[in-house]
Amino acid sequence: GNSQMGATIVDALDTLYIMGLHDEFREGQEWIDKNLDFSVNSEVSVFEVNIRFIGGLLAAYYLSGQEVFKIKAVQLAGKLLPAFNTPTGIPWAMVNLKSGVGRNWGWASAGSSILAEFGTLHMEFVHLSYLTGDPVYYNKVMHIRKLLQKMDRPNGLYPNYLNPRTGRWGQHLSHIVSIKGSFYEYLLKAWLMSDKMDTEARKMYDDAIEAIEKHLIRKSNGGLTFIGEWKNGHLERKMGHLTCFAGGMFALGADGSRDDKAGHYLQLGAEIAHTCHESYDRTTLKLGPEAFKFDGGIEAVAVRQNEKYYILRPEVIETYWYMWRFTHDPKYRQWGWEATQAIDKYCRVSGGFSGVKDVYSSSPTYDDVQQSFFLAETLKYLYLLFSNDDLLPLDNWVFNTEAHPLPVLH
Repeated sequence: GNSQMGATIVDALDTLYIMGLHDEFREGQEWIDKNLDFSVNSEVSVFEVNIRFIGGLLAAYYLSGQEVFKIKAVQLAGKLLPAFNTPTGIPWAMVNLKSGVGRNWGWASAGSSILAEFGTLHMEFVHLSYLTGDPVYYNKVMHIRKLLQKMDRPNGLYPNYLNPRTGRWGQHLSHIVSIKGSFYEYLLKAWLMSDKMDTEARKMYDDAIEAIEKHLIRKSNGGLTFIGEWKNGHLERKMGHLTCFAGGMFALGADGSRDDKAGHYLQLGAEIAHTCHESYDRTTLKLGPEAFKFDGGIEAVAVRQNEKYYILRPEVIETYWYMWRFTHDPKYRQWGWEATQAIDKYCRVSGGFSGVKDVYSSSPTYDDVQQSFFLAETLKYLYLLFSNDDLLPLDNWVFNTEAHPLPVLH
């Protein structure tokens, strides 16, 4: 929003640290110490503030050991807690940091909260309780989990919307089910972060992934594996750039999967990575569109004008990195290098980097926005893709959905 919250600084901090840019890191730390103020009279997204700010501050703390980051993370978390004051304990999507008043997005189904948002608090809140010794954060996210476990799941899938007043799924007739968003990812990562002790989370993940594979994953006529979206009782043969993170998730979850299916899930990750690479390769700029279809003769190509943009998103590169870590197949570095060159050629502007409005146009126009996740995620995953495995080994670190590394709680 318009408040001086320094999203770019907070989101980029751990990337600076990992890259060894310690002068810039110290500059960011000074700004946070002096200027980062959470008592502003503005409404924020609970989800975005959690993954970008709390995640970023916690990661900066764990990497550098500087207390200021922990103090600020805990301060901010306290400002989010009023969002949980609903009849069910499912938090509002937005909260005013000054007044503590919460509400939901106007566009969300029947005043519902969004699964991908309230289901993506677990990692950060568990760490907040771990660092403070205060169970309130842990209790909030475990309450959400318990509630979700009790809900009916059509075809084993979780609908996207849940009403925080009634505790019922929103839009019952036309459930929208998609893997967009990080609820499933956080089930897997809850298990990994607990040093594989949280078997309840692993079971929920395995059950959900089986249902996703059965109902949402298909092969196109051209042999490309894609993840569709369930809408109004049928599968939409369209995949979003955001969903490309799932390749990395399947690879990350391969070890420890049911029925000796590790090889199967690693292969599934590779197939998703390939499909998402094709979505980049079939454009003029070699940058991926926001969403792409598999329909008739159309394969991995955006059809609608409002789906042809690239806003510096990280999900495809994130999947390349996980696939590289698990297979060391050189094609993933090759694909990452292609993306790096395209971003440098078409997105670099005098003041930083900008998204482009049409990846199929040879003379693209800029959207004039440098998203904070470009520095938090896109550049971090690219850097890690070309680094050794002993930089943030996956046995010891779990990345939140904004690419902020949090330690496994051994």
